[in-house]
Amino acid sequence: MSYNLLKGKKGIIFGALDSNSIAWKTAERVHEEGGQFVLTNAPVAMRMGQINELAEKTGSQVIPADATSVEDLQKLVEQSMEILGGKIDFVLHSIGMSINVRKGNHYTNQNYDWTQKGTDVSAMSFHKVMQTLYKADAMNEWGSIVALSYMAAQRVFPDYNDMADNKAYLESIARSFGYFFGRDKKVRVNTISQSPTPTTAGSGVKGFDGFIAYADKMSPLGNATALDCANYCVTLFSDLTKRVTLQNLYNDGGFSNMGVSDAVMSTFVGEE
Repeated sequence: MSYNLLKGKKGIIFGALDSNSIAWKTAERVHEEGGQFVLTNAPVAMRMGQINELAEKTGSQVIPADATSVEDLQKLVEQSMEILGGKIDFVLHSIGMSINVRKGNHYTNQNYDWTQKGTDVSAMSFHKVMQTLYKADAMNEWGSIVALSYMAAQRVFPDYNDMADNKAYLESIARSFGYFFGRDKKVRVNTISQSPTPTTAGSGVKGFDGFIAYADKMSPLGNATALDCANYCVTLFSDLTKRVTLQNLYNDGGFSNMGVSDAVMSTFVGEE
């Protein structure tokens, strides 16, 4: 169902890879709600995914950009404003990568060159995106910037590895830069801590199926889907949340406030 919440709004969506990705679902929902946007991803990711299919479906243009490169980001922002005909109203940062996870390196045995690369892609890129937008005065007042996080930023999930550190850093950047963006530009900055979601990136984490099953049993409403997250992003891009900023917002079916559930407890006491 469409509510026309984003009619006339223009933005940039980072990280759409394929139809499983949250950024992809968000792009579809933003389009349904009347928003216009530019799609962007790293050139290597674009070769792996089907972003051009999404662009055709939503009437969008694709601009390749490495989010760790300030030069690429400056070109992206400049070209996006030309394509969209003005300043930006919303941005989604849906980017995350850990080479240590991908290569199977345990948290206690990191390759630090890989760690730094993962931090740059997963967290520092968010600062670079916002700094580029800030310096270019590219955001409209009451604009909205959202990044996707995960609860491992606050609690231990052993196999999430150095991505947990990256998400903690990401959330800190959102608060710190969000203060200046709010004070100086009237732009809000938030992160969404999403349920474990079977995206292409998430599925690379060891034991991810177990994460999903456990969280679903623990959460009174069950896991939030990629579409649920896309809908939440739409509300944060809309004018209905004009004074929500500096928040890490949980979209997790209640998982974050649970100690234990009956469903989880029954597995330990032998009940069905």
